[in-house]
Amino acid sequence: MVTARSHNGPLQPHAFRLRSTVRRRSSQDPGIPVRFHSVVQTVRWQSGRTDPPNVYRNSEVVRLSRKPGRSNGTDRQILALALPALGALVAEPLFLLADSAIVGRLGTTELAGLGIAAGILTTAVYIFVFLAYGTTSSVARLMGAGERTRAIAIGMDAAWLALGIGLAVAVLGYLVAPYAVDLVGAAGAEPGVRDAAIVYLRWALPGVPAMLIVLALVGVLRGLQNTRVTLWIAVSGAVLNAVLNLLLVHGVGWGIAGSAIGTTITQCGMAVAAIGYVVGDARRAGVSLKPHLAGVRLAGRTGVPLLIRTGAMRMLLLLTTGVAAGFGAPALAAHQVALNVWNLLALGLDALAIAGQALTGTALGAGDVQGVREATARMVRWGIGAGVLFAGVLLLCAGLLGPLFSDDPQVRTALTGALVVAALTQPVAGYVFVLDGVLIGAGDGRFLAYAAVAQTALYAPAAIAIGLWGPDGKAGLVWLWVAFAGGWMVVRAVVLRRRERGDQWLVTGAYR
Repeated sequence: MVTARSHNGPLQPHAFRLRSTVRRRSSQDPGIPVRFHSVVQTVRWQSGRTDPPNVYRNSEVVRLSRKPGRSNGTDRQILALALPALGALVAEPLFLLADSAIVGRLGTTELAGLGIAAGILTTAVYIFVFLAYGTTSSVARLMGAGERTRAIAIGMDAAWLALGIGLAVAVLGYLVAPYAVDLVGAAGAEPGVRDAAIVYLRWALPGVPAMLIVLALVGVLRGLQNTRVTLWIAVSGAVLNAVLNLLLVHGVGWGIAGSAIGTTITQCGMAVAAIGYVVGDARRAGVSLKPHLAGVRLAGRTGVPLLIRTGAMRMLLLLTTGVAAGFGAPALAAHQVALNVWNLLALGLDALAIAGQALTGTALGAGDVQGVREATARMVRWGIGAGVLFAGVLLLCAGLLGPLFSDDPQVRTALTGALVVAALTQPVAGYVFVLDGVLIGAGDGRFLAYAAVAQTALYAPAAIAIGLWGPDGKAGLVWLWVAFAGGWMVVRAVVLRRRERGDQWLVTGAYR
């Protein structure tokens, strides 16, 4: 198959890209296709020439290790990206864990209100996580193809898109805050929970534009394989958030509003730090800081499948929180803490997925499909191993975490049950998150979108049935977590394995 097009879209008279893909079969078993070898060649020529020069644009890229003993080399490359990403990802849920620990001392009502508001806020932000994931994939591919200037330009356009989306979400969210908290279960909760949720949500919304800008710029840095800067930004933000929350909630006495204000200030500071670093890189590369409408539109179109995927998954999480609210305030408070712990572990596993995004995108941009296969196999082993480790640690700590977040015995008991279920499902989660990251890095967003919608449609009836006919209190929460952390994750694992075993997602070149 041979296709010709320009790097920027339609074929133009001064440039074209030639991509040829040749399927090879294993010499041991000629009946099994094992890899694709692709050559991506960009050819440009001066006006008036009859024949373009034979110039390869992807000849100076960093490829996956090809030396003897390359498994060890691949492991080092994975860990060099994953360890800083792990620190950054673990720091992110510490925002809400710190908020939960500090607000929990105000009472069960405030903690339950925080759980509802936090679910809405994280949905409003992370439904646009394509700003990070899509940008990582696009930037990494261009880096693999030797297009560093274009890669940074795409990242800047994504940041402008993030600013526009963030402003719209903040304004709309403030107006519909009461309806949003009712939608996810506050209307049926104990008195005071609804008011606490609205107060937190409205004070936290001004920080949404900053949150989305950070997402986009973190995607740029990951695509450039610079996860150390993201680590520094995230850790600094987590420390500042904890200090501000203690000061404003208990020191100044602003209660749950002080927690939201502290988080908003922190997010703005993180955005300033990320902007400062990426803008400096853009200036050194000669990239304009002004938004380009075509680039912004491209970032938006690239992100649509991931937006659908994330929207389906966030709907699933909101449904789970809504069902938990029907079990009473203690169960809802326990669910909120358990979900934060689960997110902490999930994002820890996702560090390997982020390494997969960067390495997969870069290698496919350079045409190194064999390297992608090998790195994927290594990362899957790391993911399952990390899941086993996390499971052991959480099982040991499940009964000890309750007193850190609440003085209510009912909250502590329900929390322990949910955490045991979360612990037992960690190995499956490690497998799922790694493969999810690899496919995102490959730009396989359309498949991931279809899969997420189908999986949510399968999960919703089970969750609703548990809420309607299941037991109340702790027992109901445990069954809900069996469906959520167990059934849903197993279905995802089966679907992702089938996709990874095929070849449709292995598309090479600077653009998918």
